[in-house]
Amino acid sequence: MKIQLEVCANSVQSAIAAQKGGASRIELCDNLPEGGTTPSYGLIKIARRELNIPIHVLLRPRAGDFLYTAHEFDTIKADIEVCSLLKCDAVVIGILNADGTVDKARCTELVKLAKKAGLKTTFHRAFDMSNDLFQALEDVIEMGFDCILTSGGKTTAMEGASKIVQLIQQAAGRIEIMPGSGVNENNVADLIHFTGVNIVHSSARLRKPSAMQYSNTAIMLNSLSPEDSIDETDEGRVRTIIARANEPYRA
Repeated sequence: MKIQLEVCANSVQSAIAAQKGGASRIELCDNLPEGGTTPSYGLIKIARRELNIPIHVLLRPRAGDFLYTAHEFDTIKADIEVCSLLKCDAVVIGILNADGTVDKARCTELVKLAKKAGLKTTFHRAFDMSNDLFQALEDVIEMGFDCILTSGGKTTAMEGASKIVQLIQQAAGRIEIMPGSGVNENNVADLIHFTGVNIVHSSARLRKPSAMQYSNTAIMLNSLSPEDSIDETDEGRVRTIIARANEPYRA
């Protein structure tokens, strides 16, 4: 079975590069240095116009924790309607309670809304911030999610690989487990060999210099994303990750 790659794309350019590189689908988002937030209406609309592979849209109204106010919850619901209107394929969502458990009541409402709109659902890395990954797994399955994006409760998927294996064993085919975070061309073969997954998640980004000829060196607007460069998915990296994921394993 060919290993598939979901690319986390932060722009139309990144999404197009992912498709050209052979990605199976994209997760469209904004603000990757902050862990990803909901992309704009315009970004979703133009990405949908330009792509023929599935588009999964991250619905995270802000950076920070996954304990949302009533207004933030309403925002996520409104964004599900937008994704349906713009003919997306899935939404990537997740809400926790203050004690670290999955907010089953509100997540169930979101799943029902998404399914009614014809959208699949992935539970994002709020999963990794839950207080019990194995109980969270059962909760997410019970609510009807199609996929979980996880690093096994660690910063990177390689660090959490052993836990990912345990989650896959417990899931027993009831839900797709997709490792993500820190997955690249240098470790993807080892990750797949160790976990046995058939899909992985990566941004496959490169930092590219800005085309600006003038730069005001007396100011920095954002320490996370310097104005003299742009982080975008690289078509060549996408191709390389897919190729190495599908090569015969050599330890």
